[in-house]
Amino acid sequence: MDTKEFLKKLCTGYSVSGHEYSIEETIKLGFKKYADNINVDKLGNIIIIKKGQNNISKLKIMIAAHMDEIGLIVKSIEKNGFIKFTNVGGIDPKTIIGQEVIVHGEKPLFGVVVSKPPHLQEASESEKVPKLEDLYIDLGYDSEKLKEYISVGDVITINREFKELKNDKVTGKSLDNKAGIAVMYESLKILNKTKHKADLYFVCTVQEEVGLRGACTSTYSINPDIGIAIDVGFGSTPELPKYETIDLGKGPGITIGGTIHPKLREKMVEVAKEYNIPFQYEVSPSSTGTDADVIQLTREGIPTLCLSIPLRYMHTSVEVVNIKDIENTAKLLAFFIASISENLEGLLCY
Repeated sequence: MDTKEFLKKLCTGYSVSGHEYSIEETIKLGFKKYADNINVDKLGNIIIIKKGQNNISKLKIMIAAHMDEIGLIVKSIEKNGFIKFTNVGGIDPKTIIGQEVIVHGEKPLFGVVVSKPPHLQEASESEKVPKLEDLYIDLGYDSEKLKEYISVGDVITINREFKELKNDKVTGKSLDNKAGIAVMYESLKILNKTKHKADLYFVCTVQEEVGLRGACTSTYSINPDIGIAIDVGFGSTPELPKYETIDLGKGPGITIGGTIHPKLREKMVEVAKEYNIPFQYEVSPSSTGTDADVIQLTREGIPTLCLSIPLRYMHTSVEVVNIKDIENTAKLLAFFIASISENLEGLLCY
């Protein structure tokens, strides 16, 4: 399966934080051909293991990309058959008004997110940003029939197809961070044809969008010598300041900041230049807002890196990435891993 097709399968499924198990089989089937072992831990993290060659010192590298997505959750079923809901992860209410949704109950049910029509709004209301508590979902059922299929606590996702755009771009929901899973998939395919010393732990982490939880527990369990987070960064669009974004089609963002080990970052840049892989710098002075933040602080501290895939319209249902960026991020990751020898003393000391 090529990486674009695998990405489409991931985005077509749903994995709202806390409910990632619904795409577990898709991930395991995709990685199975290239892995030595696949485990699922108690929190639901999927750990894909690829052994190194002649790894006498038992060097371990952990690569993490979160498999969860933002979504909604049923809060109550009203007497009139409408659903009240709240968010799971960071959602801007403006982006979901008028959207088609799927409520994942006893069976998937389609509905629409509705609000008061503009014709009936007071002047003061039309000037305000709507709140989630002012919105409803209409599925067309009366409340008694609806309760046969749906319960409080069922998760809800936007009904959006994965689509191809021009110039190697694709759009859809949950590319944050299914694109990161696709990077690990493509990188592992490359590493199956490349010698590497370290034992590799590719971790599809859970509950990143609600607190970086899966990366916290999996890093503690694996206790790697090096940790690398793969996530998305803010892709440039006309209204955003250039210094806060990274460009689509120009390769991954290599993060610079307090979370990032400086010598490892220099090594990553060196590898990118050696293999002519396009890259950009992404500046995160304190935290990165990714799994890298908890990887770095686990146990006595883990030397950490972060690679960001440029993505436009983050946390909407029309996120956009460039497939070439996914491929270049995967190449950089694979060649970096292959460059790591068993002697880390010179590389990791300040």
